Amino acid sequence: MAIPLSVLDLAPIVEGSTAADALRNTLDLAQHAERWSFHRYWLAEHHNMPGIASAATAVVIAHVAGGTKTIRVGSGGVMLPNHAPLVIAEQFGTLASLFPGRIELGLGRAPGTDMLTARALRRDLNASADRFPQDVMELQAYFADPGADQRLRAIPGAGLKVPIWILGSSLFGAQLAAILGLPFSFASHFAPDALLEAADIYRSRFEPSEQLSAPYFMPGVNIVAADTDEEARRLFTSHQQSFARLRRGAPTPLPPPVDDMDSFWSPEEKAMAEHSQRYAMVGSRETVRRRLDAFIAMTKADEVMVNAHIYDHAARLRSFEIVASLRAELGARSASG
Repeated sequence: MAIPLSVLDLAPIVEGSTAADALRNTLDLAQHAERWSFHRYWLAEHHNMPGIASAATAVVIAHVAGGTKTIRVGSGGVMLPNHAPLVIAEQFGTLASLFPGRIELGLGRAPGTDMLTARALRRDLNASADRFPQDVMELQAYFADPGADQRLRAIPGAGLKVPIWILGSSLFGAQLAAILGLPFSFASHFAPDALLEAADIYRSRFEPSEQLSAPYFMPGVNIVAADTDEEARRLFTSHQQSFARLRRGAPTPLPPPVDDMDSFWSPEEKAMAEHSQRYAMVGSRETVRRRLDAFIAMTKADEVMVNAHIYDHAARLRSFEIVASLRAELGARSASG
């Protein structure tokens, strides 16, 4: 069976548009992704970001799940240090009650924002990330079958066994996912350095659990596909500009593509972007196919999560359509997980 491919959507707000436009585009992309047989559709939690409309991640998940029929919908991820585990259990228990068998919860331990905004989210910044393993286990307990004398329950949530994923960009997440026997998604679409080591640690230390009997590894990649290499490279300049502006501490809505990136950024910014985006796949169908097949062989991925930050919505749809058409030509892997 061909390797599953999935969608990571940051609900991009592009220059000249609104969050309402972004959320309409998100649902439209999800409906197309379902028709194109993508396996999952994940939304990511970010705060105080002018170019991202998915801050209220559980609400956007409900928006997408309500407008689709079969595709799995989840978080990629919810930043658990920002929230009390009980609140997340209730939110995702509600989602799982509304859309049985389709909701999953990816968890990260970064704040998904700057420190000023993290403080506004009213969590203990000094200890919250350190509590991440305990918070994950607390969440698991809320989703488990409740005991007869259990006084604190997530309602809805108790007994629903909402699938949990660990997300990470370092070795910490790999180790935790292995110890807890949970599926693991690595953020190689923006933090590639530890990708292969994290995959090895996760697989070698994995302990089977009630949720998962064998390791299941899903790395993320940025893919911008178009009918020609030149068109794809131009579309990718929106992502590159956004990256540079974020590193300058001045994030903005996603800008339109430009013809000359070298006049926009410094050599240092270009080097940083090329390092961060070393696994980005930008080009025609054949270019992307070669790179994606090599990436799957290198990582032995069970599934690949695809992100595409593209200014024009029609071009973004076309990029995912091209990626979907590659599935049968890629390395065969198990579709469980």
